[in-house]
Amino acid sequence: MSFFSLDHTFERRSEPLLPRNQFVQRMIAAMGVTIAIVGLSLAIGTAGYHFLGGLSWIDALLNSAMILTGMGPVDPMQSAAGKLFATFYALYSGIAFLSMTAVLLGPIIHRAMHTFHLDAEEVDDSDNGKANRTAKKR
Repeated sequence: MSFFSLDHTFERRSEPLLPRNQFVQRMIAAMGVTIAIVGLSLAIGTAGYHFLGGLSWIDALLNSAMILTGMGPVDPMQSAAGKLFATFYALYSGIAFLSMTAVLLGPIIHRAMHTFHLDAEEVDDSDNGKANRTAKKR
């Protein structure tokens, strides 16, 4: 099974809760994916602002970081190509932000839901056990 295999990314409902050390490894992998998305996004933004917007490399990096974090642009674009790039990069940044949030929160939410389902099954099992014992006494 490869790292990006989707056939068994999270444990199933019938499986036990993942041990804490494996959950930490899962979170480290999620953080790695998020860092890769940030790095790629900053590289795309920096290159676009430099080549299409005519900004210096440091100003291009600043603009791409500010847009990626949702703060807004620092330098106005003067050319039509720069303005078009800034438009599409801003749209892309919104999607990238949502993707990074999902990648980071996915394992946490899954673990909470899996714990909830395990607790619910334990309650169901104990209720069924009581009902069966009561039925046998009658």
